[in-house]
Amino acid sequence: MRKRGDRIAVIGAGKIGETLIRALIESGMASTSRMIATARSRERLDFLKRDLGIRVSRKNSEAVAGSDIILICVKPQVLAEVLEDIRDSLTPGKVVISVVASVSTASIETALGQKIPVIRTMPNTPCLLRTGMTGICGGRYAKEEHLALAERIFRSIGLCVRLEERHMDAVTGLSASGPAFVYIIIESLAEGGVKVGLPREVATQLAAQTVLGAARMVLDTREHPAKLKDSVTTPAGCTMDGILELEEGGLRVTLIKAVVRATERARELAND
Repeated sequence: MRKRGDRIAVIGAGKIGETLIRALIESGMASTSRMIATARSRERLDFLKRDLGIRVSRKNSEAVAGSDIILICVKPQVLAEVLEDIRDSLTPGKVVISVVASVSTASIETALGQKIPVIRTMPNTPCLLRTGMTGICGGRYAKEEHLALAERIFRSIGLCVRLEERHMDAVTGLSASGPAFVYIIIESLAEGGVKVGLPREVATQLAAQTVLGAARMVLDTREHPAKLKDSVTTPAGCTMDGILELEEGGLRVTLIKAVVRATERARELAND
């Protein structure tokens, strides 16, 4: 955190909020006594209090008033209501970190009506297993210390990258939507394994671990994926025949178009 003892409020502690709370506590970045979470459901609050040992509240304004760092993890359609609720509880020195998809820092700043540092983030669902990817950008009043703070928080649930805000919709289209595209690839590889005689459970495990290992090769070696592909593709080998089928089927172009369309939709959602 910025300083020892920062108080953290998680507004809308659903799955991603809960994951952040657990990661911050287990990494030693925050203590249970310095955290508070809100949710609409009493059952949800009771679970968070019992399972995580943190304070809970149904009042967003109360949680924000007593905190230094505010993580907003609500759905886009209720964000305006939440910001209206907390704006009078915000004071200089507090930091707002948004995990709300497709909502710009300028929109949040306008709704708050104050010169409060706002950080926009876009994590993906593998963050739930702490193997996620998060894009981070800062608003008009965010300084280096605020961006560094957000990076430390989101590194507790995976990797993160800092970008200009104009790239955040592309982050949504690639890394936030991307897991769904990869699941289709894993499913298809597994179906191929079944087609050639493998038991379904074995085929799925082979496909999933192969994708995991290939991704780790890209991240750890920092080699271009094309170079790694070439290292597997021996002359006149079976891999080359498989690649020819992929090219003929248009997999490469289809995946590019999927990212482009998902990015376009993210931009549309921002204007809805």
